[in-house]
Amino acid sequence: MNLFAAIRVALTALRVNALRSALAMLGVVIGVAAVIAMVSVTDGAKQAMEERIASFGANLLIIRPGSSAFGGRRGGAGTATFLNDEDVAAIENEIDGVLGVSGEISGNSTLVVDGDNWTTRVQGVHAAYFETRDWFPESGRPFYSEEVDSGARVVVLGQTVVNELFGASDPVGQIVRVGTTPMEVIGVMSEKGQTSWGSDQDDTIFVPISAARDRILGYQLGVRDPVFTIYAEVSPTADPEIVTADLEDLMRIRRDIQPGAEDDFNVRNLGEFIRARNETENQLGLLLAAAAVISLLVGGIGIMNIMLVSTTERTREIGLRLAVGAKRGDIRNQFLIESVVLCFTGGLIGLAIGIGAAAYIDSLDQFPIEIQPTVALIAIGASAFVGVFFGFYPAHRASRLDPIEALRFE
Repeated sequence: MNLFAAIRVALTALRVNALRSALAMLGVVIGVAAVIAMVSVTDGAKQAMEERIASFGANLLIIRPGSSAFGGRRGGAGTATFLNDEDVAAIENEIDGVLGVSGEISGNSTLVVDGDNWTTRVQGVHAAYFETRDWFPESGRPFYSEEVDSGARVVVLGQTVVNELFGASDPVGQIVRVGTTPMEVIGVMSEKGQTSWGSDQDDTIFVPISAARDRILGYQLGVRDPVFTIYAEVSPTADPEIVTADLEDLMRIRRDIQPGAEDDFNVRNLGEFIRARNETENQLGLLLAAAAVISLLVGGIGIMNIMLVSTTERTREIGLRLAVGAKRGDIRNQFLIESVVLCFTGGLIGLAIGIGAAAYIDSLDQFPIEIQPTVALIAIGASAFVGVFFGFYPAHRASRLDPIEALRFE
């Protein structure tokens, strides 16, 4: 019996018992569909997370004041002595492996243009901020170091601010009043989108940090040239852990922290978030693999059970074929093909259901869904393997029947 004849006989046998065949395939269908849907959702969530992490900037260290202690009382995070411009300069000049450093102060202010107004976040930053955060103007230009030093009245707008105050017109070159200070718009930032906690990153403006302190926000914080946050971009060729350690040592010296005393500042490495994300993805991968193995195992046991029943029901048929000259290999291949066809068909149905479920989730616009062809091929291949693995014993048992005893079977 050639392969095509064996497949034709197998399909005929499965069609005769269509309901039983469908029930046998059910475990494989559920297993493959669950794998396709879960992997697609996981990959979509991974992509969304990567975009959110990338929005912070690559290889970024974030330095902020820590908690304070006055006598027996402790303040919350950020209540320690503020950072300042001298800290920014020291990090830039004394730490190897740092490409760029920028300080930041922030607050809220109202912008007014031709009678229209919009309250937004004001970020006072150094000129290196845009390169450090890997976020650049889409039109116009950023401000320069000379403009930061002179406290120039220039501003770069976020996309949300542009949409609210200027609509479709080009704001570059126009004057906008920030609080009570008229400032020239020199650029419009590229769209950034929302953060992971839902705040609009485009609802902001950027001004030279000196202008923010002196003209707009007017902070008096007991520190000369105060800075809320320092962003330091680490070179791709440098070891972030070494740079972090060097930076912490420098800040302890500058803030006169004695050995053994608790730091009054925090250094956050975004690489930690990436490592945590990778660990989470690995754990999710293991859970998905376990779920897939269990589902396919249950489906495979169902296939074996059905094939054993089929072998018993067709004992006389097997004996008759052996008596008229069929080889034992033909009998084994016939039942093995039936098992593979069951699992392969179940895999195709499960694939269709899984893709449909992923498409439905995608239609909810929670996050993008990514269906990888390799995952689909692996799922189909795994279902075929289950058919071979769990179908071999019933097929081998059928091929080893004695023709005389099989013909006598009632």
